[in-house]
Amino acid sequence: MAPILILSCMGHDHNEYIKQQVQVKNPYLDTMEEDILYHFNLSTKTHNLPEMFGDTKFVCVGGSGNRMKSFAQFMHKELNLPGNPEDIRDICEGTDRYCMYKVGPVLSISHGMGVPSISIMLHELIKLLHHAQCHDVVLFRLGTSGGVGLAPGTVVITDKAVDYSFRPQFEQVVLGKVITRSTELDEGVVSELLQCSHELQNLPTVIGNTMCTHDFYEGQGRLDGALCSFSQEEKLDYLKKAHEAGVRNIEMESTVFAAMCRVCGLRAAVVCVTLLNRFDGDQITSPHEVLVEYQQRPQVLVSHFIKKRLGITA
Repeated sequence: MAPILILSCMGHDHNEYIKQQVQVKNPYLDTMEEDILYHFNLSTKTHNLPEMFGDTKFVCVGGSGNRMKSFAQFMHKELNLPGNPEDIRDICEGTDRYCMYKVGPVLSISHGMGVPSISIMLHELIKLLHHAQCHDVVLFRLGTSGGVGLAPGTVVITDKAVDYSFRPQFEQVVLGKVITRSTELDEGVVSELLQCSHELQNLPTVIGNTMCTHDFYEGQGRLDGALCSFSQEEKLDYLKKAHEAGVRNIEMESTVFAAMCRVCGLRAAVVCVTLLNRFDGDQITSPHEVLVEYQQRPQVLVSHFIKKRLGITA
């Protein structure tokens, strides 16, 4: 078994942690003449990153490129920015890995599906924010999820991102060793988001733990994949244990998102809508137009948060 190292990212004072600016935890970056952000098609030599991104205050990430473009266009309208929102361009158009759109102080980026894809994006995003000399940045993951004891359409603000054993930690194998990092999220941002939800209509919202799994099917206890090595009774027993541990939804990116943001001194939150109650089944059967409206709910909530932070009233 690989040895396990526990890394403490908090220091001695939580207040010191949340006041820290964007950090990179890699001394080798200072020795590089150029840092190529390969999957963004950006570089410290070919692009003026402080000029392009220095005023960024909010970064919103989500799985789908189309969804994050729609969110950027939505924010363009919500912030009353000049120009046509249909004309915003993909900053990463030179690559097909991720999409990136900037509207005012808001950066909207796709991260693909699963821990490996979002972790690659986060490495380059955090370096981008560091090179751009950004400060006081808040990150949000906006997504969809399977509910655990919740009705479809419920927005879950993550309290703790937990693993398959309901532990608030993320394990990363580095040079054959398992590095374990905390996945606790910023309590202040969570509370602020919940307050924002109370100010909006038709936005059922709860705070709960979010379980992050390695895949969509067996890892989430689904009976409808190409492989299934357990019974329906075993599935329901596992979901009941998850619910008892405070888990209210399941997705595939939250632990690494929370862990990396925490290490680098970034305030962050995970806001996902449930598309079904996993106690009732495995397949998503709601009509397309209903699912589209559900997927907009985290965007509406985070947009309200951003506008309040910026002092923009309806």
